[in-house]
Amino acid sequence: MKGLKALAAVSALAMWSAAAMAQDAPAAPPPGPPPFQGTDLATGPWSFQTAQADFDVDVVARGLDHPWGLAFLPDGGMLVTERPGRLRLIRNGVLDPTPISGLPDVFAVGIAGLMDIALHPDFAENGLVYMAYSKNSPDGKEQALAVMRARWDGAHALTNVEDIFVSTPWYGSETQPERCCGQGPAFGSFGGRILFDPDGYLYITSGDRNYGELVRDPSNHIGKILRLNDDGSVPAGNPWVGLAGHASEVWSTGHRNPLGLTYNTLTGEIWESEFGPRGGDEVNRITRGGDYGWITVTQGFHYDGTQQEGIRNRPGMIDPVLVYGPPSLNPGNLAFYDGTQFANWHGDLFLASFTQGLLRYDTDVVGMPRGEPEILLKDLGQRWRDVRNGPDGNLYVLSDMADGVVLRISPAN
Repeated sequence: MKGLKALAAVSALAMWSAAAMAQDAPAAPPPGPPPFQGTDLATGPWSFQTAQADFDVDVVARGLDHPWGLAFLPDGGMLVTERPGRLRLIRNGVLDPTPISGLPDVFAVGIAGLMDIALHPDFAENGLVYMAYSKNSPDGKEQALAVMRARWDGAHALTNVEDIFVSTPWYGSETQPERCCGQGPAFGSFGGRILFDPDGYLYITSGDRNYGELVRDPSNHIGKILRLNDDGSVPAGNPWVGLAGHASEVWSTGHRNPLGLTYNTLTGEIWESEFGPRGGDEVNRITRGGDYGWITVTQGFHYDGTQQEGIRNRPGMIDPVLVYGPPSLNPGNLAFYDGTQFANWHGDLFLASFTQGLLRYDTDVVGMPRGEPEILLKDLGQRWRDVRNGPDGNLYVLSDMADGVVLRISPAN
């Protein structure tokens, strides 16, 4: 289906078409002959022409069940998590039909399940992998976000599997109290994106579990970004270490459902993307000890429709760099392009979304996005969950679909 054009940059966010308000709402197919059948992507490849770069898109692997996170292996392969609770291996462009064994039991209900994956900085020597997942309490009535560490044998098995972190408090539908604002079910909003920074610290996004009032309590992990050592211990430099009534793992607070987390190698900064309620989706530059406002501050409507805060410049709280909707954008992961294949994209911010394709922002010399986004890949009709810089200088994206794919974005031939 050659010759498809990427959509031009939108003139204003208000001009966007209506988007699904909930995370699991399907993306609407674009008008005209689609490059997919229903929600299944056709074979490809596809060619796109834009003002900054002409590029090809091809399918690396397909047949994945709601793929969530991607890690590149030293040998050129990939490990991909599937939300229902499987870890898959891709080598030489072929999806291994046998899932990797040894994962713990995963609570996979609704949008909960197995989430992100990261390799230890010394993976080539120690074979350690880390994964975030939603976990049942011992009595099965409540859940928490957990991060496990295991040793991968390079084939089909994990060994030495252990949780190095389990969030507090446990929380589930059976213990769900009356809350404000028409918030969603307890099996949502786990967060679950993880990454290692160049200093070897592990960052974890923990969602508000649709109980936003808990976020304002500094003693728990709800609605926070966390920073740990590779063994799960707490670094001495965390902002609230030793302070009574504060969880020492916390790096920043005031987040709703942060589903994107990236390190900008060009500026040395951590950035995050998160779901708002009905609108109010955000992209934030994360600072040590920062408070990003939720549930006190949001620029979206709450689900009961009775509030639209629209608050900015609240003392002690940090406003988002980018904010969307309503309607909701439904953001996935984000990445700053640092490869060599696309000279005109160097340093640009890419944001995966469920409803508006893959967004590309020009950035200034300090990495701040400027102007309106260029909309890429919307014609493919997929819900984009993840975007990553590949070691080959190309970009890779995952589609959060029942027949999910890994796609590669490379310079046009």
